Amino acid sequence: MCLLSGIIIGQLIQCRSDQASSAASVSEQSDTTSERRAVDPIRIVSTAEEATIALFENAAPSVVYITTTTVRQDYWSRNVYEIPAGTGSGFIWDDKGNIVTNYHVIQGAYRAKVTLSDQTSWDAEIAGIEPRKDLAVLKIKASSNLKPIPIGTSHDLKVGQSVFAIGNPFGLDQTLTTGVISALGREIESAAQIPIRDVIQTDAAINPGNSGGPLLDISGRLIGVNTAIVSPSGTYAGIGFSVPVDVVNWVVPDLIKFGEVRRPVLGAEFVQQQIIDRMELKGALVMAVAPGSGAENGGLQPTRKSSDGEFIMGDLIIEVNDEPIESNNDLFLTLEKYKPGEQIRLKVKRKQQTANLTITLGSSL
Repeated sequence: MCLLSGIIIGQLIQCRSDQASSAASVSEQSDTTSERRAVDPIRIVSTAEEATIALFENAAPSVVYITTTTVRQDYWSRNVYEIPAGTGSGFIWDDKGNIVTNYHVIQGAYRAKVTLSDQTSWDAEIAGIEPRKDLAVLKIKASSNLKPIPIGTSHDLKVGQSVFAIGNPFGLDQTLTTGVISALGREIESAAQIPIRDVIQTDAAINPGNSGGPLLDISGRLIGVNTAIVSPSGTYAGIGFSVPVDVVNWVVPDLIKFGEVRRPVLGAEFVQQQIIDRMELKGALVMAVAPGSGAENGGLQPTRKSSDGEFIMGDLIIEVNDEPIESNNDLFLTLEKYKPGEQIRLKVKRKQQTANLTITLGSSL
């Protein structure tokens, strides 16, 4: 009887001990919960932050992610494989499915795919390319959810102006970077090894994958296409370049309509720049003139051989409409300002004298 009572009393003591431990555990959890910090209220963002957020939210649906593939043949099996080639950015030009990007983004690609901001992907066809301006247009068959990017101008930009870049650096889509215009009037070399002039320099971070994406002003308007960086390491080092929108707005309509840029032409061929440099001449030296061209009708003289086999140097173009010409590139870039059918005034050096000619520009069509 005493033994039984002892067992019952022991069990009661143990039960009370368990209840006490359980109560202590609950108390500890309660104390831990009470130590959690309360959520602080949201601060009202500044006007500048609100503007940047609104700019991104409005512009992001116009920016696309571009992936390309190429093909490779196995050395042993001779089987052909499609492999990833690269990534880049672009933006929606119009509601017809035309996408603008850099030429070097799709250069050598076997296939290109465009991913919109809603994460839908579309096979793209190359509508047109302009290597001399590092621009290209892709075409997708999407008919909805296309928001064309607003277009600005680049002729009135100022150093110090705020700019915003949206793109897909390193494959990270919908990335915003901010900065200012660091300089204007820069010159970079295109894929065709012809300079692109009046390029915008910015300190907004531009990395591999940003190529082809838009550079925007504070109003969210396109002012440039991000195309290159200066960096010893290959990543952002504080200097990026964008093709100005005035060039883009001139090139893209031709790429959409013709697949290439239809340029004004003189109807003449020119001596290679290296030879002109060795001759220590400043200007564009005419090598040949096309029959029936504006150059021939305007009296431009080609380089030719005399009856005794001596070369007679042709006209050296030194001015176009009073604008100095010091090289072939100067001439080509100056002619871009005009349209086929327009008349221009040339000043040329001819046999130690100068002559003034009026030329009607032809078309590359």
